[in-house]
Amino acid sequence: MNPEETNIPLENENQDSPIIPTPHEEYVPAFTPAPPSIDTSTVQAACQKIKAELAKAIIGQEELIDFVLTALLSGGHVLLEGVPGIAKTLLSKLLARTISVDFNRIQFTPDLMPTDVVGTNVYNLNTSQFEFKAGPVFSNLILIDEINRAPAKTQSALFEVMEEYQVTIDGKRYQMSLPFFVIATQNPIEQEGTYKLPEAQLDRFIFKLNMVYPNLEEEKAILHRFKNDFKMQTQEEVKAVVTGADILAARKIIESVFIKDELIDYIAQIVNHTRNNGDLFLGASPRASLAIMKTAKATAAMQGRGFVTPDDIRSVTYPVLNHRLILTPEREMEGYDIKDVIDEIIKKVEVPR
Repeated sequence: MNPEETNIPLENENQDSPIIPTPHEEYVPAFTPAPPSIDTSTVQAACQKIKAELAKAIIGQEELIDFVLTALLSGGHVLLEGVPGIAKTLLSKLLARTISVDFNRIQFTPDLMPTDVVGTNVYNLNTSQFEFKAGPVFSNLILIDEINRAPAKTQSALFEVMEEYQVTIDGKRYQMSLPFFVIATQNPIEQEGTYKLPEAQLDRFIFKLNMVYPNLEEEKAILHRFKNDFKMQTQEEVKAVVTGADILAARKIIESVFIKDELIDYIAQIVNHTRNNGDLFLGASPRASLAIMKTAKATAAMQGRGFVTPDDIRSVTYPVLNHRLILTPEREMEGYDIKDVIDEIIKKVEVPR
């Protein structure tokens, strides 16, 4: 066939016109389609309402509150770590007040049994039958105070309910009502009488957040706010501003937030680097990849966007990974920190354009 008989131009190094594909080639556009239009205003409005209520009693901790809300809207759970007296428990209780859902607090102690958490079958003398008596975990928002005070046997009672939103007692399954959200607290300093959380349980927390001391100005504001309110009656001003149905609706919107394939690859590369890293004894699981994607979507929606950016991914990478990775003994002895390793990984992985 002569070149003149076809629509395909001859190869020419100096030719500026675009190359037209042959009939056997699939045409691929050179641009990325615009993300679909998704209205995330209701998600953003709900978060603003909750934060406004929390600000009535809590000063500072804005970034941490954002992360807690991100976890809540992503369908995950949060582990709060911090020294005593910096409002870990207070934050959890007040968050429950801003949402009109059931709330239970479980104080973990060394003598706590699994049945004290999930419940047990009790024999009814009147009916001569065993009846299930639900434990305190049967609620929408659960505060587990000092989670590392209970032994591994009791902590294992949370494995099924945190992952599958159900409890199995004597072969029968009992479903939790949604939304279901666990906030657990622990003290990183006082280790006497505590038990290390199993890796399988740590992996079930979507975030591990470290609460820090307030700065000088925030400390002054705390003193001024409560100088005439020793019993902290200000807490009573915090009211419910959203419902459980609002949270579930927000989760549906977040699921629809657009994320480019290049950003999905970006997440996979970050997590893969944790599994092939000489500084790490244990890398992150696929559950971590999913957690980064979910929380990045929630972050975008909370900021009023219907699409994910690389900044959204980078902002949630540390709280998602910091409790899932284990340093090698050599690096631990040298004083390395998990944050240093995560920062190095983020720098190595090329950001999609």
